[in-house]
Amino acid sequence: MHVPLIQIPKLFHAKGSITLPGSKSISNRVLLLSALAQGTTRLHGLLDSDDTQVMLSALRKLGVTLHDNKNIELSLDVEGCNGVFPEKEADLFMGNAGTAIRPLTAALSVMSGIYHLHGVPRMHERPIRDLVDGLTTIGAQIDYLGQQGYPPLQIKPGQILTNKPVQVRGDVSSQFLTALLMALPLTQHSNPIEVQVKGELISKPYIEITLRLMEKFGIKVENEGWQRFIIPAHEKKQAPVYVSPGEFWVEGDASSASYFLAAGALGGGPLKIHGVGRESIQGDVAFAQALSMMGANISQGQNWIEVRGIDTEDFRLKAIELDCTAIPDAAMTLAVLALFADGPSTLTGIASWKVKETDRIAAMTTELKKLGAQVIAGDDYIKVTPPATWLHPKGGIDTYDDHRMAMCFSLAAFGPLPIQINHPECVTKTYPNYFDDFLGIVS
Repeated sequence: MHVPLIQIPKLFHAKGSITLPGSKSISNRVLLLSALAQGTTRLHGLLDSDDTQVMLSALRKLGVTLHDNKNIELSLDVEGCNGVFPEKEADLFMGNAGTAIRPLTAALSVMSGIYHLHGVPRMHERPIRDLVDGLTTIGAQIDYLGQQGYPPLQIKPGQILTNKPVQVRGDVSSQFLTALLMALPLTQHSNPIEVQVKGELISKPYIEITLRLMEKFGIKVENEGWQRFIIPAHEKKQAPVYVSPGEFWVEGDASSASYFLAAGALGGGPLKIHGVGRESIQGDVAFAQALSMMGANISQGQNWIEVRGIDTEDFRLKAIELDCTAIPDAAMTLAVLALFADGPSTLTGIASWKVKETDRIAAMTTELKKLGAQVIAGDDYIKVTPPATWLHPKGGIDTYDDHRMAMCFSLAAFGPLPIQINHPECVTKTYPNYFDDFLGIVS
């Protein structure tokens, strides 16, 4: 349902507990791995959102059999296709889901079919050239149907050869490397495959998720200093590449945890988040450490994190300077928290913001200024000075069809004024019930 805006009153308190929805990053990776594996995988705790629905719809069109378990909430059985999708021709709508289009592009390009991948207009502005270049160097046949370097794409059967190293840039999106790592084992290669990263690899924790999940499905990739990755040789012809682990439990979404942890700090707590903790495989759990640096009182267990307000004498957050290369999504939450700090905060390593659901550097700069902050931004950094006097944006906070803009700016209501969030329905991309859950723990 289209909701033009939501009014959040001025907030004072945040306490209680919240159980997070499943991780988007894990959900879409494990859906694809389950579909490619030999055997049936029962997935528990899957995220139900626009991005996962995009992946599920694509897998159905590719001939994958999926069974909802009506007696087990958020549980799905995926019948694996043993490395080859049954449908050899398909038109696949990818919405704006980078975690769907990138790995599917790679997987389909090493199969013998004809596939058309396209999405919403913003998807056609998000770069994919670095992935396509890596795939075409090994013989994949991929054509751009619009602007060069961007979707939509047409994939045709190619002659795949993996006897030479495959190179991919690492400084635009880690999803390109993830896509290659997940797809290359499907080539039934008799030699180890080397993937070389050109330049700095950003968002390393997301690659760690990929490697951990591939190992769950039987492929252990050797990581040599985040610059070289060795996929082991496939010893036996016709043997399965990926093998189902039988069952898999999806963690809660660590990026989504950041909004509630921040609310607990600003609103005094105690607020306990269930679904992620010190055992999480997601890099964005490092947000808890950053929040602690800002003065929040944080404790963690294996599968939970709790925040109990701010420990500083004046109950303001401490300004920070932080390299956010490893936590780009959660860094958006830090940018809004900078409104409540005792001085200017500088976040670096955020170049990937520019190629996300919107240009997040430009969007964050514009919306933070609406609240009275002074903002200086460049290609890979943002410096936020808290408002000397908070402003009330007459037209509200714009969200640019970006779920994280809507969620992180909900925290601004802990300032001296109520906040209007425009087009809050964009949160359906990863967290359809966000505002219900958020308003349930604040007052």
